[in-house]
Amino acid sequence: MLKQTTIQQTVKTIGVGLHSGTKVELVMRPAPVDTGIVFTRTDLVPPLVFPASATGVGDTRMASTLSNNGERVSTVEHLLSACAGLGIDNLYIDVSAEEIPIMDGSASSFVYLLQQAGMQEQDAAKKFIRVLKSVEIREGKGAAEKWARLEPYNGFKLHFFIEFNHPAVDGTVQTAEVDFEKVSFVKDVARARTFGFMQDVEMLRGIGLARGGSMENAIVMDEYRILNSDGLRFDDEFVRHKILDAIGDLYLIGHPLLASYTAHKSGHGLNNQLLRVLLSQPDAYEIVTFDDVLQAPVSYAGQADREWVFA
Repeated sequence: MLKQTTIQQTVKTIGVGLHSGTKVELVMRPAPVDTGIVFTRTDLVPPLVFPASATGVGDTRMASTLSNNGERVSTVEHLLSACAGLGIDNLYIDVSAEEIPIMDGSASSFVYLLQQAGMQEQDAAKKFIRVLKSVEIREGKGAAEKWARLEPYNGFKLHFFIEFNHPAVDGTVQTAEVDFEKVSFVKDVARARTFGFMQDVEMLRGIGLARGGSMENAIVMDEYRILNSDGLRFDDEFVRHKILDAIGDLYLIGHPLLASYTAHKSGHGLNNQLLRVLLSQPDAYEIVTFDDVLQAPVSYAGQADREWVFA
């Protein structure tokens, strides 16, 4: 049986919120079977719980934000991407502010923490959402059109195209495909950092965003070039980060997907709308388990061997 997983022991870290600029303590704890990923704001009295779910997303400006009773936990996508990439089904995440710390702008710090905590298999079958027919969401027209699509696929792969009309971005590969039957989340996706433009900083800070952003936690560009002295981690780091974001956004559906995801200039908002469209069509998906690991897609059957570091 392909089993659910959590972590073996509690781990914690301290960082800064990308948009709030606030110091944040993050604690990750093991969770029982069928818990899912659950965020808790420990700075509130009483503490407030935010289950990771597509319908719990209340804001998608520059990040995926969970809302509950007027409160929020924002920038959850990088940590959720790490959970998806490592195959974590059940996890308690305690956070001391309204935003998950940005760390280095990628998912690699969260991967490291989860690997340090260790993986714990649980005595219950891992549940998957298998897409049975194509669903799609589109926005805008002509050159401004954006879209995202989920299609049936016996595994999990993502294909993404970006277009920013900026010399530094245009000079890199702007389309990428990641099929987890063939590649590793840890090696090929997790280290791709978020990015931003200097000319947008004042505007973003004026609406309360990007207050914690710096070249320590993002790729930063002026009108012509990348300002980070260490350059890019991948030739296609910009589009790889969009894939990293999409993995986290899609994990808000509550279970790993058996699907092919294709997107053209999509973002957090469109990704969330895509999940809502899928969930609104009961004939478009089913929940499945695998009693025989050999019957599971290679993307997931060998996930632990590829992604976890064992002592």
